Amino acid sequence: MRQDCHFSVSTTSNPGLCNTHYDIQLMQQESPMGKNRLEAFSDGVIAIIITIMVLEMKVPHGVDLASLGPLIPVFISYVLSFIFVAIYWNNHHHLLHTVHQVNGPTLWANMHLLFWLSLTPFVTGWMGENHFHQVPVALYGVVLLMSAVAYTILVRVLVKHHGADSTLAKALGNDFKGKVSLAAYASAIPLAFVNEWISMGIYVAVAALWFVPDQRIEKEFKR
Repeated sequence: MRQDCHFSVSTTSNPGLCNTHYDIQLMQQESPMGKNRLEAFSDGVIAIIITIMVLEMKVPHGVDLASLGPLIPVFISYVLSFIFVAIYWNNHHHLLHTVHQVNGPTLWANMHLLFWLSLTPFVTGWMGENHFHQVPVALYGVVLLMSAVAYTILVRVLVKHHGADSTLAKALGNDFKGKVSLAAYASAIPLAFVNEWISMGIYVAVAALWFVPDQRIEKEFKR
Protein backbone atom coordinates (compact mmCIF):
# COMPACT_ATOMS: atom_id res chain seq x y z
CA MET A 1 0.00 0.00 0.00
CA ARG A 2 1.08 3.66 -0.64
CA GLN A 3 2.18 5.40 2.50
CA ASP A 4 0.86 8.88 3.37
CA CYS A 5 3.38 11.48 2.24
CA HIS A 6 2.33 13.89 4.96
CA PHE A 7 3.91 11.95 7.79
CA SER A 8 6.79 9.83 6.58
CA VAL A 9 9.20 9.23 3.75
CA SER A 10 7.43 7.60 0.86
CA THR A 11 8.12 4.04 -0.26
CA THR A 12 6.45 4.65 -3.63
CA SER A 13 8.27 4.62 -6.93
CA ASN A 14 8.94 8.36 -6.72
CA PRO A 15 10.06 9.18 -3.16
CA GLY A 16 11.70 12.44 -4.23
CA LEU A 17 8.35 13.90 -5.28
CA CYS A 18 6.80 12.95 -1.98
CA ASN A 19 9.67 14.44 0.03
CA THR A 20 9.37 17.66 -1.95
CA HIS A 21 5.65 17.80 -1.15
CA TYR A 22 6.44 17.26 2.52
CA ASP A 23 9.09 20.02 2.51
CA ILE A 24 6.68 22.48 0.91
CA GLN A 25 4.02 21.73 3.52
CA LEU A 26 6.57 22.14 6.31
CA MET A 27 7.67 25.51 4.93
CA GLN A 28 4.06 26.67 4.66
CA GLN A 29 3.47 25.76 8.29
CA GLU A 30 6.63 27.43 9.60
CA SER A 31 6.96 30.48 7.29
CA PRO A 32 4.79 33.51 8.20
CA MET A 33 2.89 35.41 5.53
CA GLY A 34 4.92 38.42 4.41
CA LYS A 35 3.53 41.95 4.09
CA ASN A 36 5.18 42.98 0.81
CA ARG A 37 2.27 42.14 -1.51
CA LEU A 38 -0.21 43.85 0.83
CA GLU A 39 1.90 47.03 0.83
CA ALA A 40 2.39 46.99 -2.94
CA PHE A 41 -1.30 46.41 -3.65
CA SER A 42 -2.37 49.14 -1.23
CA ASP A 43 0.08 51.63 -2.72
CA GLY A 44 -1.25 50.88 -6.19
CA VAL A 45 -4.89 51.34 -5.20
CA ILE A 46 -4.17 54.61 -3.42
CA ALA A 47 -2.26 55.90 -6.46
CA ILE A 48 -5.25 55.06 -8.67
CA ILE A 49 -7.63 56.83 -6.25
CA ILE A 50 -5.58 60.05 -6.48
CA THR A 51 -5.42 59.77 -10.28
CA ILE A 52 -9.20 59.39 -10.55
CA MET A 53 -9.75 62.40 -8.31
CA VAL A 54 -7.58 64.73 -10.39
CA LEU A 55 -9.28 63.54 -13.59
CA GLU A 56 -12.59 64.76 -12.14
CA MET A 57 -11.36 68.33 -12.63
CA LYS A 58 -12.41 68.97 -16.21
CA VAL A 59 -10.38 71.38 -18.32
CA PRO A 60 -12.37 74.61 -18.96
CA HIS A 61 -13.09 75.68 -22.52
CA GLY A 62 -12.32 79.34 -21.86
CA VAL A 63 -8.86 80.90 -21.89
CA ASP A 64 -9.32 83.59 -19.23
CA LEU A 65 -9.13 83.30 -15.45
CA ALA A 66 -12.91 83.71 -15.17
CA SER A 67 -13.35 80.33 -16.82
CA LEU A 68 -11.64 78.75 -13.80
CA GLY A 69 -14.31 80.10 -11.44
CA PRO A 70 -16.68 77.12 -11.72
CA LEU A 71 -13.79 74.79 -10.89
CA ILE A 72 -13.01 76.40 -7.54
CA PRO A 73 -15.41 74.18 -5.48
CA VAL A 74 -14.15 71.09 -7.32
CA PHE A 75 -10.55 72.10 -6.67
CA ILE A 76 -11.21 72.73 -2.97
CA SER A 77 -12.85 69.30 -2.68
CA TYR A 78 -9.89 67.74 -4.47
CA VAL A 79 -7.34 69.37 -2.16
CA LEU A 80 -9.20 68.26 0.96
CA SER A 81 -9.57 64.69 -0.30
CA PHE A 82 -5.96 64.57 -1.50
CA ILE A 83 -4.83 65.51 2.00
CA PHE A 84 -7.04 62.81 3.54
CA VAL A 85 -5.79 60.11 1.16
CA ALA A 86 -2.19 61.23 1.75
CA ILE A 87 -2.75 61.01 5.50
CA TYR A 88 -4.06 57.46 5.16
CA TRP A 89 -1.14 56.44 2.97
CA ASN A 90 1.34 57.97 5.41
CA ASN A 91 -0.17 56.30 8.46
CA HIS A 92 -0.65 53.02 6.58
CA HIS A 93 3.07 53.09 5.76
CA HIS A 94 4.00 53.73 9.39
CA LEU A 95 1.57 51.07 10.56
CA LEU A 96 3.02 48.32 8.37
CA HIS A 97 6.56 49.38 9.23
CA THR A 98 5.97 48.04 12.74
CA VAL A 99 5.00 44.54 11.59
CA HIS A 100 6.84 41.83 9.71
CA GLN A 101 4.01 39.46 8.90
CA VAL A 102 0.27 39.44 8.26
CA ASN A 103 -2.53 36.89 8.30
CA GLY A 104 -5.88 36.31 6.61
CA PRO A 105 -7.91 38.69 8.81
CA THR A 106 -5.31 41.40 8.15
CA LEU A 107 -5.72 41.01 4.39
CA TRP A 108 -9.51 41.35 4.63
CA ALA A 109 -9.28 44.28 7.05
CA ASN A 110 -6.95 46.02 4.60
CA MET A 111 -9.35 45.36 1.72
CA HIS A 112 -12.16 46.81 3.83
CA LEU A 113 -10.14 50.00 4.26
CA LEU A 114 -9.36 50.20 0.54
CA PHE A 115 -13.06 49.76 -0.28
CA TRP A 116 -14.05 52.88 1.61
CA LEU A 117 -11.07 54.86 0.35
CA SER A 118 -12.01 53.91 -3.22
CA LEU A 119 -15.32 55.78 -2.75
CA THR A 120 -13.44 59.02 -2.08
CA PRO A 121 -13.33 60.16 -5.75
CA PHE A 122 -17.11 59.77 -6.08
CA VAL A 123 -18.08 61.77 -2.99
CA THR A 124 -15.35 64.32 -3.72
CA GLY A 125 -16.68 64.99 -7.20
CA TRP A 126 -20.30 65.04 -6.09
CA MET A 127 -19.58 67.49 -3.29
CA GLY A 128 -17.52 69.80 -5.49
CA GLU A 129 -19.87 69.77 -8.48
CA ASN A 130 -22.81 70.68 -6.23
CA HIS A 131 -20.98 73.47 -4.40
CA PHE A 132 -20.97 71.79 -0.98
CA HIS A 133 -24.67 71.07 -0.75
CA GLN A 134 -25.84 69.49 2.52
CA VAL A 135 -26.47 65.96 1.25
CA PRO A 136 -23.14 65.54 -0.59
CA VAL A 137 -21.29 67.02 2.41
CA ALA A 138 -23.04 64.55 4.72
CA LEU A 139 -22.23 61.60 2.45
CA TYR A 140 -18.64 62.79 2.27
CA GLY A 141 -18.59 62.55 6.04
CA VAL A 142 -20.00 59.02 5.91
CA VAL A 143 -17.10 57.92 3.70
CA LEU A 144 -14.60 59.63 5.99
CA LEU A 145 -16.16 58.00 9.04
CA MET A 146 -16.23 54.53 7.53
CA SER A 147 -12.64 54.90 6.31
CA ALA A 148 -11.61 55.78 9.85
CA VAL A 149 -13.58 52.83 11.24
CA ALA A 150 -11.94 50.51 8.70
CA TYR A 151 -8.47 51.81 9.61
CA THR A 152 -9.22 51.27 13.29
CA ILE A 153 -10.29 47.69 12.56
CA LEU A 154 -7.06 47.09 10.63
CA VAL A 155 -5.03 48.40 13.56
CA ARG A 156 -6.88 46.19 16.06
CA VAL A 157 -6.45 43.11 13.85
CA LEU A 158 -2.70 43.74 13.62
CA VAL A 159 -2.40 44.31 17.37
CA LYS A 160 -4.27 41.08 18.05
CA HIS A 161 -2.02 39.19 15.64
CA HIS A 162 1.24 40.55 17.10
CA GLY A 163 0.25 40.75 20.76
CA ALA A 164 -0.20 43.39 23.43
CA ASP A 165 3.56 43.60 23.98
CA SER A 166 4.34 44.34 20.32
CA THR A 167 5.91 47.58 19.12
CA LEU A 168 2.63 48.52 17.42
CA ALA A 169 0.56 48.08 20.57
CA LYS A 170 3.00 50.12 22.64
CA ALA A 171 3.13 52.89 20.04
CA LEU A 172 -0.65 53.23 19.76
CA GLY A 173 -1.36 53.46 23.47
CA ASN A 174 -4.97 54.51 23.99
CA ASP A 175 -5.17 55.92 20.41
CA PHE A 176 -6.60 59.27 21.53
CA LYS A 177 -6.33 60.88 18.08
CA GLY A 178 -8.17 58.00 16.48
CA LYS A 179 -11.05 58.20 18.94
CA VAL A 180 -11.34 61.97 18.56
CA SER A 181 -11.46 61.62 14.77
CA LEU A 182 -14.24 59.03 14.91
CA ALA A 183 -16.31 61.22 17.22
CA ALA A 184 -15.73 64.29 15.03
CA TYR A 185 -16.82 62.53 11.83
CA ALA A 186 -19.89 61.06 13.54
CA SER A 187 -20.97 64.51 14.72
CA ALA A 188 -20.24 66.19 11.37
CA ILE A 189 -22.68 64.00 9.42
CA PRO A 190 -25.93 65.20 11.09
CA LEU A 191 -24.51 68.73 11.45
CA ALA A 192 -24.33 68.95 7.66
CA PHE A 193 -28.12 69.23 7.60
CA VAL A 194 -27.94 72.14 10.05
CA ASN A 195 -25.09 74.00 8.41
CA GLU A 196 -22.82 72.32 5.88
CA TRP A 197 -19.96 74.69 6.64
CA ILE A 198 -19.81 73.48 10.23
CA SER A 199 -19.23 69.99 8.88
CA MET A 200 -16.61 71.23 6.44
CA GLY A 201 -14.86 72.98 9.32
CA ILE A 202 -14.80 69.69 11.25
CA TYR A 203 -13.34 67.85 8.25
CA VAL A 204 -10.60 70.46 7.93
CA ALA A 205 -9.89 70.31 11.68
CA VAL A 206 -9.47 66.53 11.60
CA ALA A 207 -7.19 66.83 8.58
CA ALA A 208 -5.11 69.39 10.46
CA LEU A 209 -4.94 67.04 13.45
CA TRP A 210 -3.41 64.30 11.27
CA PHE A 211 -1.50 66.49 8.80
CA VAL A 212 1.69 66.10 10.78
CA PRO A 213 2.66 62.41 10.45
CA ASP A 214 1.90 60.32 13.51
CA GLN A 215 5.08 60.32 15.60
CA ARG A 216 4.06 57.61 18.06
CA ILE A 217 5.48 54.76 16.01
CA GLU A 218 8.72 56.57 15.23
CA LYS A 219 9.22 57.45 18.88
CA GLU A 220 8.69 53.81 19.86
CA PHE A 221 11.41 52.70 17.43
CA LYS A 222 13.86 55.23 18.87
CA ARG A 223 13.55 53.82 22.39
